[in-house]
Amino acid sequence: MGRGYIVEDAVEGYLSKLCQQQAGPVTGLLIGQSSAQRDFVVMATRTPQREESTAAAGNGPDKDWVTEHARQVSRMLPGGLSVLGVFYIAEADAKDTLTTLRQLLFAVENLISSERLWSLADDDITDCVTLHVNPKTRKTVCRTFDVKDPKSTAKPADWKYQSGVCSSWSTVSCCLNVDMLVPLPDNTNATESMDECLKEGLKVWAHQIESGVFLMDGKKLPEETELTAGQRRNVRQTYTAQLLITPDERRLTDVVQRCGGSVSVRGAIHSRAYLHSNKPKARHAEKLLKRDVLSTVATRVQMLLDELLAVEGESQGRGHKLHTDEQSLPRRVFCPVTESGPVCVCDYQFGDEGLCEVSDRLKEMLDIDVAVEDLDTRQETTAQVTEREGEREAAAEPSVQTDVEAPESKRTNFIGVAMASAVALLATAASMLYLSDV
Repeated sequence: MGRGYIVEDAVEGYLSKLCQQQAGPVTGLLIGQSSAQRDFVVMATRTPQREESTAAAGNGPDKDWVTEHARQVSRMLPGGLSVLGVFYIAEADAKDTLTTLRQLLFAVENLISSERLWSLADDDITDCVTLHVNPKTRKTVCRTFDVKDPKSTAKPADWKYQSGVCSSWSTVSCCLNVDMLVPLPDNTNATESMDECLKEGLKVWAHQIESGVFLMDGKKLPEETELTAGQRRNVRQTYTAQLLITPDERRLTDVVQRCGGSVSVRGAIHSRAYLHSNKPKARHAEKLLKRDVLSTVATRVQMLLDELLAVEGESQGRGHKLHTDEQSLPRRVFCPVTESGPVCVCDYQFGDEGLCEVSDRLKEMLDIDVAVEDLDTRQETTAQVTEREGEREAAAEPSVQTDVEAPESKRTNFIGVAMASAVALLATAASMLYLSDV
């Protein structure tokens, strides 16, 4: 007997709508949560149309486009939600599409997993799902593959629709202060080197998060404690958690290394995880919340770095200057998946963006129609930066920008990791990144 999938009935309506509207094949993603007994699918989203599609009609899905969409969607999922698989709506026989779906599934998993700062645990489910839907007969064929086994073959799976799948899921949230310093390479114009340094620095910080002490409502619970024990069935629960982090010992000693600058990430973030109602345990809450902390910080740092590098590339090409300034990382904005349930997805809003742009991205990436007033912006607010030298506090993001010469290749630069030469101060629940040339 294969795995079982309990699917929100809204997904059935969504797929039926796509069958009616689309003239050709449609690909998309299935989103939900895995458990040892069964998986829960709470939403589906089609792959956006590509304006300059390189795939000729009849040649199958554009794998690169589908996987990039999956990467973007994965960044928009809080703890407890993940891309469980892919769907394909086409008139072709299900057997003929099996190879295509398998290739898509493995490509999606490989790209998403390359951005993770954690390793899979022994109890993580590695079976992912493919769903083929015939738009004429509406026949669905569901199969699973073990994405960690390159030789994995298709296994049949049970696909059942049900109402209110996530209506009674529990929510665990916390606010965490982040204080991280990452040294950058000598050649600050080498994008690959900078990306690699950031990734390594984030991994060091990730180890601190993973080894942190997890408290729920101020208590350290045994790992196997059932969160909903003693509670009425199908009643939604909300928990407040804390993560107690031990500072990196290397920050307490004189660690010296050669570098061309540093990235300092400081501030407070809102983290959130959702747990299915089938006897969730304390260890599940801890694992999902910690992973959400890692994902949301890494996503924001990468988003801002990509934007800064793009701006530098446009204005200076391969020049010898590096833009240096205090910058606000984008804040996290939540959007409800259903009107009745607690589950939300999220997006990230830069300081120069309006909520309409967030709403547009949610429509493009997740095919969600949401009014601006329904977006939850209360969890994180725009950062206020206190100027250095004890000067007045700015009410908005910093407007003064400074360009400094990047170090020449023959120049030797050292930084004491324990001693940050510049600080990005934060006054509210948001996060910041400071890019400095030392």
